[in-house]
Amino acid sequence: MTTTRRNFLGLTLLGLTTATVGCSTAAGAGQETKTLRYQGWAGDVTLPELAADLGYLGDVKLEWVGNTTSGPQDIQSAATGQVDFGGAFNGAVVKLKAAGAPIRSVIGYYGSDAQAYSGFYVLEDSPIRTARDLIGKKVGMNTLGAHHEAMLGIYLKRNGLSQDEAKKVEATVVPPVNTEQAVRQKQIDVGVLGGILRDKALEKGGVRKLFSDFDLLGAFTAGTYVFTEKFLRDNPNTVRTFVSGVAKAIEWGRTTPSEQVVARKVEILAKRGRNEDPGALKYWKSTGVAEKGGKILDRELQVWVDWLTERGEIKAGQVKLSDLYTNEYNELAK
Repeated sequence: MTTTRRNFLGLTLLGLTTATVGCSTAAGAGQETKTLRYQGWAGDVTLPELAADLGYLGDVKLEWVGNTTSGPQDIQSAATGQVDFGGAFNGAVVKLKAAGAPIRSVIGYYGSDAQAYSGFYVLEDSPIRTARDLIGKKVGMNTLGAHHEAMLGIYLKRNGLSQDEAKKVEATVVPPVNTEQAVRQKQIDVGVLGGILRDKALEKGGVRKLFSDFDLLGAFTAGTYVFTEKFLRDNPNTVRTFVSGVAKAIEWGRTTPSEQVVARKVEILAKRGRNEDPGALKYWKSTGVAEKGGKILDRELQVWVDWLTERGEIKAGQVKLSDLYTNEYNELAK
């Protein structure tokens, strides 16, 4: 499920340094590559794949090299030159940049809004009503040190819990497919649900939303696609075509009835012939991308710089926003 892969932030950096970054795929001096290698997701259609199918990528072609299992793995593969671009939760982008990877975000590709969000759910009859009620309770999420734990921390802090009190709220790992059951069987007190898993749980009833990331931050873009600095230097026109094409796909999805978007994605999935289940696609409602064409805003990365700094995972001033992203390749961001 998309929520799982996007939120995972426990990076294994594999000794990543600037020396390990792979070479650009440019065909030769002064000649830009027109083929972008990438990793997909089983059972899903990514925005670049949608953009290609809609004819928005012009003469730029996509070369699928396999599927990935997490956002951090995807951008790590981009940083080391195994693929040309990758996408991940912005916290993972910040952390990889802090580790010395010369990557730069160029466009947002998913986020949270009124339709696409991750909610923290309790049983309907649970006594948990406020942040303070969470002290001593277990909150199940797909991984620690990532988007969901950050949202929990923000929620507790905004509602007046001290750091010592917040430490008494136990964040615990529960596979997303097991989260609903764990809540219903009272193995955990709160479970994070999003997408198809959230919708199915709500259809069954008996659960109640305590809060969501959308409730906390409003509409915001949570993940971005990255290229290496070298690739951007060597292939500026290719990147511009790609980024602007993905931006157009975002707007197509925003302005097209959801049933038509779903139908198009199911069609793409079927014709690529990888024997994939389209079931999850039928629950698609929104990319959650906040800004027009996936334009990136300072605050969408600053929130994770601040959070990682507070946790001691990066040092204050270690990462500059101006080095993290650029909107210059996005025609719709101007």
